Amino acid sequence: MKKLKFLYLALVLGLLVISVVPVKAQCSTCAANVETNSKSGAKTTNGLNNGIMYLLGAPYLAVAAVAYIWYKKYRRKDVDLNMRSEKLNLN
Repeated sequence: MKKLKFLYLALVLGLLVISVVPVKAQCSTCAANVETNSKSGAKTTNGLNNGIMYLLGAPYLAVAAVAYIWYKKYRRKDVDLNMRSEKLNLN
């Protein structure tokens, strides 16, 4: 049963990788506006690129904050290891 689930998951992931469709990230109005402004030397293009980078980084910062809070809250404190004082033989 585990092999069947793994095979099904591999098949779905394989189909997702194969079925890549090129898309445009901007609407036609935004793309035309940015293209016109970049040709005329306006700084609007830099603002749009900075906004895209801001939106790209926001989810990563949110995940990092949640991971940090989780680490601080659930890490073990005062753990006694009880290690033996004899040397370990790793052969």
